[in-house]
Amino acid sequence: MTLALMAPGVYIQEQPAPRTVVSVGTSTAAFLGTAPDANAHLNEAWPVDNWSEFRKHFASSDNAPSTMLANAVYGFFNNRGSRCYVLNIPKGEPISGRDRPRSGLKLLEENDEVAIVAAPGSFDPDSHEALLTHCEKMGDRVCICDTPPDVQNTDLLKTVETAPLPKGKDKDKGAAGGAGAEEGSTKPPSSSASAGGLHPRLSELGFGAFYFPWIWVRDAINPRGDLVAVAPSGHIAGVWSRTDALRGVHKAPANEPIAGALNLTYRVTAEEQAELNSKGVNCVRFFSDVGIRVWGARTLADETTAFKYIPVRRLFNFVEKSILRSNSWVVFEPNDETLWKTIRAEISGFLRMVHRDGALVGKTPEEAFFVKCDAETNPPESVDMGYVVTVVGLAPVKPAEFVVFKIGFHQQGAKVENV
Repeated sequence: MTLALMAPGVYIQEQPAPRTVVSVGTSTAAFLGTAPDANAHLNEAWPVDNWSEFRKHFASSDNAPSTMLANAVYGFFNNRGSRCYVLNIPKGEPISGRDRPRSGLKLLEENDEVAIVAAPGSFDPDSHEALLTHCEKMGDRVCICDTPPDVQNTDLLKTVETAPLPKGKDKDKGAAGGAGAEEGSTKPPSSSASAGGLHPRLSELGFGAFYFPWIWVRDAINPRGDLVAVAPSGHIAGVWSRTDALRGVHKAPANEPIAGALNLTYRVTAEEQAELNSKGVNCVRFFSDVGIRVWGARTLADETTAFKYIPVRRLFNFVEKSILRSNSWVVFEPNDETLWKTIRAEISGFLRMVHRDGALVGKTPEEAFFVKCDAETNPPESVDMGYVVTVVGLAPVKPAEFVVFKIGFHQQGAKVENV
């Protein structure tokens, strides 16, 4: 706006603030399962901000039965989770859902607020596959997968699971539709158990995490507060949310206590964890001096990839989603050097803040990240097609998973070196 300065005096002209990338939330979870009130908000993604709201909408009756979903939501808020969406699914329906009308995980595709997904107690191959496929498709959230409740042979956790074949079929004579198809029918077989191993498949870019074992807690619904064994995913989601709030999404949600956990269904030894950790199995351990702790921060990505750590995967989700959400203004703008310069300034300012928060490696911003949007990334043929290409590189902080001390002795006393 141009002022017409006709008379002497003082004039005020408001100037638009420079564009900035706004940080998105990373702690909103979504839980799928059967609620105590089996008919409450069926196939709706219902927002819940505290335990009292959950009781009001999904367990209002004093005689409501306890469910795995209820204990998971309670564990989430008890571990200082901030907000979640609850999907009450009819008992027996797969969590994958359907397209018309949308239900289950299909319904969550409408929601871009969700950053953590879990189906507490759904530990079959179909459920694991549905969770991983959903998160890989969306690209902005990570799922938490559960093991079965009574695993006593940890070797099974190191082998990838497969759905059991229908009766009368063998691995060489399966139906054309795959191991899950029955002859003359499209109905899949029951897959409440796994054939062989118990480990979910790999997720190359780390969009899933896997925790073992189950935990003993006080029942959240039962007025007597009986001890029950529950899947850890709801409590773990709360730990993720708490860590995000206190330290940031770049901090590994490990070496953290689980509020409400009173015992474990299996005591993992250091020797067992040495083998499980490399397979992407995050163990919940009991230590005599500090109690029950989350003692792993791996994703389901291969050990050799860049996304094998939970905080790295979730940091990239945070950065990518923040940039995408704040740059919708770019669409239909003139694709020239002025636009490229604005994009570089906007993203660089955001990443400097991320660097100051300690999420990136490097003494200076130049060492921690780069943003390139210029004539090289946007040649004439790319501009003619309507593309604006920006290349961003990050150096994420990785957790100190193995801390080694070299200890020796000399005449004046012990000498310790950190390596």
